[in-house]
Amino acid sequence: MSFLTNLLLALGLAMDAFAVSMSSGTTIRPFRFNDALKLAVFFGGFQAFMPVLGWLGGSAVSGFVSDYAPWIAFGLLAFIGGKMIYEALYGSPEGKVTSLNYSLLFLLAVATSIDALAVGISFAFLKTPILEPVIIIGCVTFFMSFIGAILGYRVGHFFEHEVEVLGGLILIGLGGKILAEHLLWI
Repeated sequence: MSFLTNLLLALGLAMDAFAVSMSSGTTIRPFRFNDALKLAVFFGGFQAFMPVLGWLGGSAVSGFVSDYAPWIAFGLLAFIGGKMIYEALYGSPEGKVTSLNYSLLFLLAVATSIDALAVGISFAFLKTPILEPVIIIGCVTFFMSFIGAILGYRVGHFFEHEVEVLGGLILIGLGGKILAEHLLWI
């Protein structure tokens, strides 16, 4: 995969973490620089770790499904993207963060990185090397989570739902790109 594709994938995956960080920055009082750093470390770390888990698991079964790998990758990315869009438009406002502790950070990090696990599975099915995407995903998520928390504190949650919709559209587009490339090679 090209650097641009990895970067777009990372941006799409980071949108959930960005939105949660932004929401957290809006609701955490008193808000400190340390809170933004905690969110960034947890979200960036988990977004980098989960694709590795998915890739390892997917590699174990990829030989059985290699003919259908692009379709599976498309399906996973389209499902994840659609879910992100649905939750942005129709999700409940519950789960707003008012203070940070490590168990809450852990749960938020896992919840926002489940889609990264599915992407790791897609990488395994497509026999894509994992190191470069994982580094890019982790760094982009770290940066976006940090900036999201600061922005949330400064300007509130005016764009929270739009960010999640954009992330979902990016993931659906990447799934379509993978499928289109496969169909062009047939």
